[in-house]
Amino acid sequence: MASSKEFNTAQIRNLVVVGHGGCGKTSLIDAMAFVSGQTARHGKVDDNSALTQYRSEEKEHGMSIYCTPAYAIWGKNKINTIDTPGYMDFAGEVASGIRAADCGMVVVSAIAGAEIGTQMAWDRLDVRHLPRIAFVSKMDKEGASFENSVSSLQEMAGDKVKILPVQLPVGEGPAFKGVVDLIANKAHMFKGQKGESDVVDVPANMADDVEQWRTQLMESVAETDEELLDIYFGEGAISQEQMLTGLTKAIVSGAIVPVWLGSAENLNGMAEFMQGIVDFVPDPTHFTEIPEGATEPLPCNSDGPLAALVFKTSIEQHVGELTFFRVFSGTVAEGSDFYNVQKDAVERVGHLAVPQGRNRNEIDHVYAGDIGVLTKLRVTATNDTMTTRENPIKLAPVNFPHPDMRCAIKGETQADDDKIGLALEKLRKEDPTFVAAFDDSVKQTIARGLGETHLQVQFEKLKDRYGVTVVTSEPKIAYRETIRKEAEAQGRHKKQTGGKGQFGDCHLRLKPRARGEGYEFIDSIVGGVIPGKFIPAVDKGVQESAARGVLAGFPMVDFSCECFFGSYHPVDSSEMAFKIAGSLGFQNAVMKADPCLLEPVMSVEITIPSDALGDISGDISNRRGRISGMDTKGNRTIIHAIIPEAELYRYAASIRAMTRGLGQHTRAFYGYEIVPNMIAEKIIAAYKAEHTED
Repeated sequence: MASSKEFNTAQIRNLVVVGHGGCGKTSLIDAMAFVSGQTARHGKVDDNSALTQYRSEEKEHGMSIYCTPAYAIWGKNKINTIDTPGYMDFAGEVASGIRAADCGMVVVSAIAGAEIGTQMAWDRLDVRHLPRIAFVSKMDKEGASFENSVSSLQEMAGDKVKILPVQLPVGEGPAFKGVVDLIANKAHMFKGQKGESDVVDVPANMADDVEQWRTQLMESVAETDEELLDIYFGEGAISQEQMLTGLTKAIVSGAIVPVWLGSAENLNGMAEFMQGIVDFVPDPTHFTEIPEGATEPLPCNSDGPLAALVFKTSIEQHVGELTFFRVFSGTVAEGSDFYNVQKDAVERVGHLAVPQGRNRNEIDHVYAGDIGVLTKLRVTATNDTMTTRENPIKLAPVNFPHPDMRCAIKGETQADDDKIGLALEKLRKEDPTFVAAFDDSVKQTIARGLGETHLQVQFEKLKDRYGVTVVTSEPKIAYRETIRKEAEAQGRHKKQTGGKGQFGDCHLRLKPRARGEGYEFIDSIVGGVIPGKFIPAVDKGVQESAARGVLAGFPMVDFSCECFFGSYHPVDSSEMAFKIAGSLGFQNAVMKADPCLLEPVMSVEITIPSDALGDISGDISNRRGRISGMDTKGNRTIIHAIIPEAELYRYAASIRAMTRGLGQHTRAFYGYEIVPNMIAEKIIAAYKAEHTED
């Protein structure tokens, strides 16, 4: 039996709360915790007292930035909720929350309905094939419309799933005073200050609407199960108990998304919603994991082998590192050891707790299906699996989005530069979608994130937490050089200074190669005109000279160098002499071979509303890009394009500006292509000017 703090698997519900920024996710979670008695204060976003939006950067920016677990206890059940950001710059946090959950809770504002962020979150839930429920918030606000909100959800979801209310509002906006439970066919009229209600008969003026929606809900549930459908056709209805069982199965299969409603600010509808979660949302026993490399599913059972995934790492001032984990099998016990399969290390479980916003409530056991948090682990980090050495299991990791927004950074002062490496490493551990590393090809430290706001928050954390101030700039482009024609020349190095001299003589032939084929050295010497022991020195001289480039200081690639003739001196020849000869031969030949600049080009996938296709297509052309294909998905178009990297600085912001915030993109390296002459001339001139100044 579970104690007051511990819950068995069947008593747990795990929901990741997603939706557009400002739709009411954070307020809803706070209200659930307060009404259920798990917090003593009803926090609010407006005064920075909300349960799951407590960090300084969240308060400063006025929005959720992190995925933050909290819970409510309703009856004998624990409802785990994971608050997530609504702004797409923090999609990595949404991915973390989704990986730890069994069901998505999609929140929409009764005023705005489904918005940009709702669609993005819905798509991410689709990737994980997570079932979902929906909640229409802010029903007490002027302009609220439950019907419009449900319609917008259905339009967004498409025809493959039914969005069905399980409640109807009694009044809307300032007149919102209750909800009708379509399954029990009763009205709950609000009273008191903590979401209490009286259960009464359905208001007479709502009887027809209630009967229509109740019949539709009953039919839809019956259609998902052959046995229920037979009962429905035979008896004209199914029982309330059959509705409960059938709706849970329909949620698990994804056939139905039930919709609740309420006002988190006034706490109205919270009790009814939590009862609905307990009644309908599937507990973790309905789901299984398939570990990496396994063929058989792993049931969610507390008596099974230990398998827990670290889905988030957080570093908090005065606390240190917090490791959040979800148990998919087995039990994590205070004082026990676990094996980190990724790091091949054993760690001790100490200070075991369950997270409640910024607080951690210590506990002796975390059973399968539950979420826990640990402190002071040595090596365990996000995406590591907590298991046993005797029965090692590796769980699938969080599928983090790839960071595509780039900028160059450097410390504002030498003291900042000295501390920046360690600070960046800590940020990376906390947020895998933020990457910063020194790029030797451009001699800059390049930071990558999911958007401008994402990067801005990281740089603010650098300053506030670690005392490191950075200066940002546009990153340099890793251009390359190559040749377009065949050419040959002699490289001859002769030096006599009294005593032993230096002599090396080689004839080289340069030929262009296809993009991506790299460098090739060909030894065609016959008759021993150059002894074999000196040939590698010629090759080395060519490579060292090619690495410095001839046009703008960029490495030369995709060419072959054939050494086909030469001569040597039995006394004065040496490896150094032939290395210099090779370098001279390359320099003499390369300018005859029509050298040119190459630029990196990216394969870009752009997802936009279809009505923005004209603007985006024109913009791609202006960026010297070309469209290679298109796909249509509902009311969105996916464009596949090839665009030079030099034209993609701040591209994410540009797309959002042209698509009312709906557009997004991903990119991957495609290859190198020749830079147009006019642009190449500017790059070369800038290099020469800088070189002259030096």
